[in-house]
Amino acid sequence: MFRSRSKDEQAATTKVTADQPQQPRDPQAPKGRPTPKRSEAQAQRRSLAKTPANRKEATKRAREARRADLAKQREALAGGDERYLPARDKGPVRRFARDFVDSRFSVAEYFLPLAVVILVLSMIRAGTMQSYVLLLWMVVIVLIVVNSIITGFQLKRQLRQRFPDENRRGAVAYALMRTLQMRRLRLPKPQVRRGERP
Repeated sequence: MFRSRSKDEQAATTKVTADQPQQPRDPQAPKGRPTPKRSEAQAQRRSLAKTPANRKEATKRAREARRADLAKQREALAGGDERYLPARDKGPVRRFARDFVDSRFSVAEYFLPLAVVILVLSMIRAGTMQSYVLLLWMVVIVLIVVNSIITGFQLKRQLRQRFPDENRRGAVAYALMRTLQMRRLRLPKPQVRRGERP
């Protein structure tokens, strides 16, 4: 009854347990991993406590997170921080397109002020003034179109040389839309001076 088992019996029991397939771990058994530090456990508990209790709270938190992301994007647009820029402005191709446009003079950036001047002049009811205003309007439009075509071809050639393996799709249209904005109102803010090579 109280006698010790022989070595043969012990070997047989170990062989039987080795042959049995591994059982799934019992939840009450030791966990087999180190105990987390107190700070980690507290952080995990806090994150669980922060989960919203209802749909209204979840919506409120999502709105706050979206607001924080938009604030980061606005700061990035003002400062040029590549990490937080919107998807349409990210990447080396888009950056080069922006710098290419910002480094040169463009007729299109003066479109809005010229349009206001032409509108004011068109209100003058002198006989010959109307024809001059119409002629000025046509000249401005032709200059913008010609300037945009030249800029588009030059940019496309530069992009082909500098980024042969990158996706260049939409970069020229992106740059031409940027030329329509006045330089000081452009977002992201210009990072190069006029005349400086991008």
